[in-house]
Amino acid sequence: EAQLVESGGGLVQPGGSLRLSCAASGFTFSTYDMAWVRQAPGKGLEWVSSINRGNSSTYYADSVKGRFTISRDNAKNTLYLQMNSLKTEDTAVYYCATPRVPARYCSGGSCARKDDFSYWGRGTQVTVSS
Repeated sequence: EAQLVESGGGLVQPGGSLRLSCAASGFTFSTYDMAWVRQAPGKGLEWVSSINRGNSSTYYADSVKGRFTISRDNAKNTLYLQMNSLKTEDTAVYYCATPRVPARYCSGGSCARKDDFSYWGRGTQVTVSS
């Protein structure tokens, strides 16, 4: 059974950092483009970042560009999101997921709904507060 399990969330002060991990199993991780999405209280799903299957191309939402870094280790079946310079508006549940479109298309609005993903995890809570 395909599974994605996020970890690494927690409480952090503004300006701090966190690294999220997503452990994949039950499918051939290396053949899938991957994405991080988030949902803040009172808001809809927001695409954060995506990465192609070969770990050669990365894409970011304007809101996180320059602060977040997506990466993957196909040998470990793991996706990462390094989050630096965190802001209160980054508070959300973060999910890793497999987009139904190539990773490069997510920025065009193709990764904005849960139906846009084939697999997703249960999420990890990130709270940025002083």
